[in-house]
This record gives sequence, structure tokens and C-alpha cells, in this order.
Amino acid sequence: MRRFLGSLRRQSDPILLALCSAATAFGLVMIASATRYLETRSYVLIQLVAAAIGVGAYMLFSALDVRELSGGWKWLTLAGTVLIALLFTPLGVGAGGNRAWISIPGVPVNLQPAEPIKLLFILVLARQLTWMRQEKTIPRFRRVLLPVGHLLGLTGLYYAASGDMGSTLVYVVIFLCMAYAAGVKGRWFALAGALAGAGCYALWKADVIRPYMKERFLILLDREMDPLGVGWHQNRSLLALGSGGLTGQGLFRGTQTQSEYSNSLPARHTDFIFSAIGEELGMIGCVAVLLLLSAIVIRCFVAAYRAKTPLETYVCVGVAATLMFQTAVNVGMCLFLMPVIGLTLPFVSYGGSSLVALFAAAGMVSGIHKRSLQERLR
Repeated sequence: MRRFLGSLRRQSDPILLALCSAATAFGLVMIASATRYLETRSYVLIQLVAAAIGVGAYMLFSALDVRELSGGWKWLTLAGTVLIALLFTPLGVGAGGNRAWISIPGVPVNLQPAEPIKLLFILVLARQLTWMRQEKTIPRFRRVLLPVGHLLGLTGLYYAASGDMGSTLVYVVIFLCMAYAAGVKGRWFALAGALAGAGCYALWKADVIRPYMKERFLILLDREMDPLGVGWHQNRSLLALGSGGLTGQGLFRGTQTQSEYSNSLPARHTDFIFSAIGEELGMIGCVAVLLLLSAIVIRCFVAAYRAKTPLETYVCVGVAATLMFQTAVNVGMCLFLMPVIGLTLPFVSYGGSSLVALFAAAGMVSGIHKRSLQERLR
């Protein structure tokens, strides 16, 4: 057992693990502060258990070779489809307008399938892009059909099942970043952008996009449209951030973060935890957590640069894209610059499914980084 654990440790990147653990520890402290008014420690305990499972997943995925793992792309695709299909069954549960969780009988927490599906999508897409590179079909139009079909099928099925636009957009950004890394020409991105714009306009006019989601976009153009309704979350968020100043009001002392009224700062331990950080730890705390997350992203790009194979490079880019997009959108939501689409701050916000999946994704990057170093030493 000791030899096995030692082998896992040698195959992982301790710097990346330390960065992810530091961000998680930061998040645990802020979750404890943001949920103190509820007079329960259950959120902290659940997140702590998820962190322990996440570290185990990090070690496990560090030891796995993503090239071999992606070889079972048919099974990975099937697993993702089954997870989405479960949302259509009575096991699927909703919250905040989205049916994006699976309730497992006998388990006190729900599973958010969008999180593990991100890993499956990254692995399968990396395999597809690598195959096209080997077949030398990157410059040709038909090479776009397979990954684009995969993207459209996944996002269409997932959005139909859950209505979760946030996670749907994450898949799109992952695809764009990995496709760019694979050498897809800019003209295809321009064409895709034009088609996507036309498609979104058609969906908007056809009322396929749900009314509450339309309002979340419209409120960005007119903040006075519904300040006590649609704009309430982000108005309170701006107030919390502004009241923190440079150094904040102090940990466990934030006016809104410690308020006994849940609507004082809604979703303060999930979507708007960045606002709680700003109120209690000020700009210094906000910059600190952004620097920490930036360091994780940079580590992913370092692994991508040193990777031995294109497939491993694409996986690292996909993980980095996930972290960057979720961080940018979450902070933008808190600053009233982006619509509220339910994306959490990576490693910091409350959410067991998200935390475990992020550690597993970081583990894939860790294994790629360590194997590239070992190859160079040999």
C-alpha cells in the first residue's frame, strides 16, 4: 500500500496540487463565513469531504495516461449520454429554473452531471482532434463535421434536459479553445461566430430561450429595468464589493455576508462568493484569489507546452479554458458585467460535484506534466 501511494505521489505534480488545495482551503473559509448565518456546518463538512475525494481523484488521474483513457472514447461518450439522459427521469431535480442535478437515493447530496461531463468531453474531443491531425484533414471542411457534430449533439441534448445555459456555454468555449490549439483556421471561427449569432437571434425571436434567461441578458443593457427583481442579485453584489474597500470589513464581519436574511446577498456561498470575499477581505482578498486561480491556469499552459503529444496538449488547453471561462464569468456576474448563468468560482464556491471534477481535471494535467518531465530526463 505504501509503495502504491508512493508511486501515485511520484506521478503527480506537487506544485499544481498545492495551488488547487490552497484555493480550496480559501474557499472553505469563505463558505464557513458565508453560511454562518444559517447556523449549520453541513456546507463546510460536505465541501471538506468533496475536497478529500477530490485529492484522491487528483492522485488517481495523475497516474492514468490520458492517451489510453481517451482510447475508450465510445464508452466515454456513452457515459456522458447516460448522465444527461438521467435528467429526463424522476431522478432529475431542478433549482433556480434549471433541471441540472441528479438525486441519488440514500445520498444526502445531489450530483451535477455537467461537471464530470466536462472531463468526458475534453477527453473525447482531444481524441477527435488528434485523429484528424494524424489523418491530415485539419485544413479540410469535412474534418469540422465530426467534432462540431459532437459539440452540437452534446450541448443540444444537455440544454434540452436541463435548461442550464451556463454549462452549455462552457462546452462551447472548451471546443473553441481546443480547436484553436489544434490549428483550425481563423476563417472557420469567423464563420462559426456568424452562424452562432444568427442562430441565437432566431432562438431569441422564436422564444426558445426561456423568458427569465432573456431578462438576465436585458438587465445588463438597462440596470434600472427591474432593480428589485431580475437585477436584485447583482445590485446587492455590487454593494457588497463596494463596501469592502481595500482591506474589507473583516472575516466573519461582512454586513451582507453575515446578514440573517438570505436575500441580503443571495447565493453568497455559490454564485456570489466573490462578492462575499470582496466585502470581508476587500480588494486585497479578491486579487489574492484571482492570482491563485491564475497560477493554476498558468500551470496548465506550462503542462500543455511541455506535453509529449498533441492529444495531451489539447487536454491541458481544455482544462485551462474551463478554469478561465468560469472565473471570468463568475467575476463578471458579481461586477454586473455578465448575466447570471450559474457558473461558480473554480475551487472556491460551494459545490461537491464541481470540486471533485476540477481536482480530477487538474490530475490529468498533473500526469501529463510529470510524464513529460520523465521523458525529458530519459
